[in-house]
Amino acid sequence: MINPYPFFGSSADILDYALFRPNAGVLDENTKLTYANMLDGQLDAVFSAMKLLGFTDVDIVIAETGWPSKGDTGQAGVDAESAAEYNRKLVQHVTSGIGTPLMPNRTFETYIFALFNEDLKPGPMCERNFGLFQPDLTPVYNIGILRPTAKANFPSIPTPAVKHMPAPKGKTWCVPKSGANEEALERNIDYACGLDMEYCKPIQESGACFYPNTVRAHAAYAMNAYFQAMGRNDFDCDFRQTGAVTNKDPSCLASKRLGPSCTVGGVAHGVFWANSSLHSAVFDSVVGASEQSSHVE
Repeated sequence: MINPYPFFGSSADILDYALFRPNAGVLDENTKLTYANMLDGQLDAVFSAMKLLGFTDVDIVIAETGWPSKGDTGQAGVDAESAAEYNRKLVQHVTSGIGTPLMPNRTFETYIFALFNEDLKPGPMCERNFGLFQPDLTPVYNIGILRPTAKANFPSIPTPAVKHMPAPKGKTWCVPKSGANEEALERNIDYACGLDMEYCKPIQESGACFYPNTVRAHAAYAMNAYFQAMGRNDFDCDFRQTGAVTNKDPSCLASKRLGPSCTVGGVAHGVFWANSSLHSAVFDSVVGASEQSSHVE
């Protein structure tokens, strides 16, 4: 049983790496493996040490991990939104079956620290604010596990540094911005697929949405799959400012001769991202208005 805490190893420069956000990754010079998040690195560090001692048959259990919702002045990423993001993505990651680079294809028994904030605990402010609930039983934030009765009295989360205009009403989709380069889109694919391979099965070689076989097409599918699964929040389509939310159905704008659309969670996703003049015209029409729907202060 181990207590990995990416929070205590994070800083403003590597906050994305600690919070399961899209990032460039960290290369392990010894194994030549690339890590997309800090938790995997911490888990594999323990696994490597156990392997040297001959204990590869002992399962690793995450006895506690978490992220504070409040802290002292100057601490990076210490707010209710970051805490909710870490714990929500933690649950998704450890139950996905992806595992880690050194322990692939497995899940991890995991316990979130903590159930309640500890208002009487001594020490730094952050140590008193790891809870999902306040001492009076009201929720601090929601990671998708609250019953409707609990959600009714849900408190507001402080406004994050990146602010977005209201998302378009009705059905919405997440598409790559027209100016996003392939390297950034590759990272988006790695990020979405790293959280849950279910997002990427349709764009595998034998999948229904493998064609057209381009980075932009696969990124469009993976980004939208993640966006739909996360509840279609506009901030879940940011992808380091390479994604845009649109209320124009891509599949409806594409010509029928470019092939059928794929479906993500019951929402049609147009697979028409071939490198053609028609693609450019359709794609630009989809993202043109939506790129104006968010801004960074």
